[in-house]
Amino acid sequence: MTADKFRSLALEIPGAIESAHMNHPDFRIGGKVFASLGYPDDGHGMVKLTPEQQRAFLKKAPSVFEPCAGAWGKQGATNVALSAAKAELVRSALEAASTNVTSKRKKD
Repeated sequence: MTADKFRSLALEIPGAIESAHMNHPDFRIGGKVFASLGYPDDGHGMVKLTPEQQRAFLKKAPSVFEPCAGAWGKQGATNVALSAAKAELVRSALEAASTNVTSKRKKD
């Protein structure tokens, strides 16, 4: 998968917009980030999963998904190795991440 394909999948999510933070593109719904590109490098994306979802995706595709470093990773932030990723799997992770931020927003 390319960064452009990740971007197009993220922007397919209803209400998603592209923005930027810390010099790399991110994807938001209602101002809340659910995914980004370029972290930790240009070969990766990131999806904001729950810890439970993260464990499920790691089990399903350990060559694609890896927890982000530090506390973010322990909270569910998950790196996506673009070169190993398949569109349907990434679409599923992006949908989960977007649902996480929209359902959290409804609780606020």
